[in-house]
Amino acid sequence: MSEAVRQTRQRSVVVAGAGIPGLTLALALAQTNGPALRVTLCDPGLGAGAARHAGRAYAVAAGGRRMFERLAVWDAVRHAAQPIRDMVVSDSRLADPVRPVFLTFEHDSPAHVSPSQDFPAAEAEDGAPFAHMVEAEPLVAALLAAAHAAGVVFEPHGIVEATPDGRSTRIGLSDGRIIEAALLVAADGARSRLREAAKIGWVGWSYPQMGLVATIGHERDHEGRAYEHFLPSGPFAILPLVPGGALGHRSSIVWTERAADVPALTGGGPEETLAEIERRFGLNLGRLSLERGPSAHPLAFGLARSFRGERLALLGDAAHVIHPIAGQGLNLGLAGAAALAEAVTDALRLGLDPGSRDVLLRYERARRFDTLAMGAMTDGLNRLFSNDLLPVRLVRDLGLGLVDRLPALKRLFIGEAAASRGSLPRLLRGEAL
Repeated sequence: MSEAVRQTRQRSVVVAGAGIPGLTLALALAQTNGPALRVTLCDPGLGAGAARHAGRAYAVAAGGRRMFERLAVWDAVRHAAQPIRDMVVSDSRLADPVRPVFLTFEHDSPAHVSPSQDFPAAEAEDGAPFAHMVEAEPLVAALLAAAHAAGVVFEPHGIVEATPDGRSTRIGLSDGRIIEAALLVAADGARSRLREAAKIGWVGWSYPQMGLVATIGHERDHEGRAYEHFLPSGPFAILPLVPGGALGHRSSIVWTERAADVPALTGGGPEETLAEIERRFGLNLGRLSLERGPSAHPLAFGLARSFRGERLALLGDAAHVIHPIAGQGLNLGLAGAAALAEAVTDALRLGLDPGSRDVLLRYERARRFDTLAMGAMTDGLNRLFSNDLLPVRLVRDLGLGLVDRLPALKRLFIGEAAASRGSLPRLLRGEAL
């Protein structure tokens, strides 16, 4: 093997999967390392561009926003990013005439001008909103454009096999070609074929629930306020989007419902579905319209037994799947991308093998505990709130009320949600790699 071929293999990373975590990782590696690292992104859906993400929206925490600013993509999506200025949490039955508010997230800075005197804004430590609702299509389009400009090689083909041979891994593409790389990143989803082929175990279970996602139009301005209504069948979240639509204002809903009840709730046509949404949405924002959806998704918890294999790293849903109750699934994937980009870049600067066991161990140690903790928290919250047992309701409502009266604890929760606390990868802090 010639020295030139060996250097090419040792300074090459292949990312399988062009979802947001995979795209973000590819962009971060290419931007930071330039010609010193060949970054290839493989996904048979690349030909569809950002259009296959239409209709989705995500809560991007402050850490993710700082990373996108550092990667120079935030300005391209700012028009599609709605700040979450405050959040209201209530717990009630569906038929209850009043939904008492047990918890609001607020910021006590006297310099801040709140959009509402009743519910002041929740902010990250840098003074910005702790999260933005960002529509996926413009975000993916911006990531694709930036990755192309940074020199990422796009391969609109799937990966059918990967065989590590000690010094590199041989990757077979669906068009029959073979490429080699020092590191293969599996960002190919919860049913990752690369994870299964590497015989990495998976611990998880399905919930007897489905998540329904839709875009709702409404007459009144949401003022950047998010709502989380805990109902016996599961949480019903109303998340503010940028203005638009026939009624002038829009929100995304994430509606958790018992799986057995979903066909009856959504099978009667748009008008009946909208009527069910109105029962849960409430009257605060005036007349409603159904702009997109709903689409139904099975809910599950899952965690890979390891985030690494031989010259293989798992990223995003290939490594972990959590309940959407806290809206942190994407943020976990972004944190993983930031940690892996940092580990690989630091190794390259020291002249080390970016796919070595030590590099992958560093990545796994950086992310596994936080991921497990977030998964356990979302699982516990779902089990605590998705029931109608009176003693449990009394205890949880008491707990919410206590948190609401402890500003220090609320700031802690905001910091965690904003990815502003703890030992963070440099990109999540808004720093260069």
